[in-house]
Amino acid sequence: MNKQITSIHNPLIKEIIQLQEKSRSRKKKSLFIIEGFREITLALKGKYHINTLLFCEDIISVTKVNEIAETIDQSFEIIEISKEVYQKISHRKTTEGIIAITKSKELNISDLELSNTPLILIAEAPEKPGNLGALLRTADAANLDAVIIANPKTDLYNPNIIRSSVGCIFTNQIAIGTTEEIIAYLKQNGIQIYAAALKEKSLDYTAIDYSNSSAIIVGTEATGLSNEWLENATKNIIIPMEGEIDSLNVSVSAAIIIFEAKRQRKLK
Repeated sequence: MNKQITSIHNPLIKEIIQLQEKSRSRKKKSLFIIEGFREITLALKGKYHINTLLFCEDIISVTKVNEIAETIDQSFEIIEISKEVYQKISHRKTTEGIIAITKSKELNISDLELSNTPLILIAEAPEKPGNLGALLRTADAANLDAVIIANPKTDLYNPNIIRSSVGCIFTNQIAIGTTEEIIAYLKQNGIQIYAAALKEKSLDYTAIDYSNSSAIIVGTEATGLSNEWLENATKNIIIPMEGEIDSLNVSVSAAIIIFEAKRQRKLK
């Protein structure tokens, strides 16, 4: 029989709430929370280590919980929780009845495994979880070699990022570093740097040949990319605007450029 928790005052439940709400707790314990059957399944495929599975039988069947449990090849604990407890710790409005306490990864640039001619997305200082989640979904759809976050302003294991990425945080190869570290890494590996920038001398994004090793760099909508990227770019690129506004949402811009690069590579 599985261990059961029925009190919202249980120490483990209090710890889960801290991991949900506090970046400091996630970093200190190297743990984070995943909610949802699909997201947990994707995390396991992404070789994340799950310490504990908690489920509410009023919402999810034991059979479905066992589907996940059977794919876990390391030691872990299964705990049944009451509906009251689940509603206390669930982050979503639409519940699925299952939550995992998961060990975070270091996400070092040196751990990336790239193809011979990689295509990489780099986002500098992303702030909004929704934008970062959308970028990760695009990267997954395009099957990019990696996503690198430069100077992150938010904890990557923030539950809002996991939710907005619909689990693509686990399907992408991700690394984190400073702008300086990432530029050095790209140059050492012979990867061309294409920085999306609203500059007079920026080239139309369709004029670039992305068939060689390429990194597409995007910044925030508010401030764009730092000068360090603009000065070290192989080329600065732009998506021509034909209406009244001068820019697109960062995730939309990234998707347009990425799929142009994919189109070129498919033709070749």
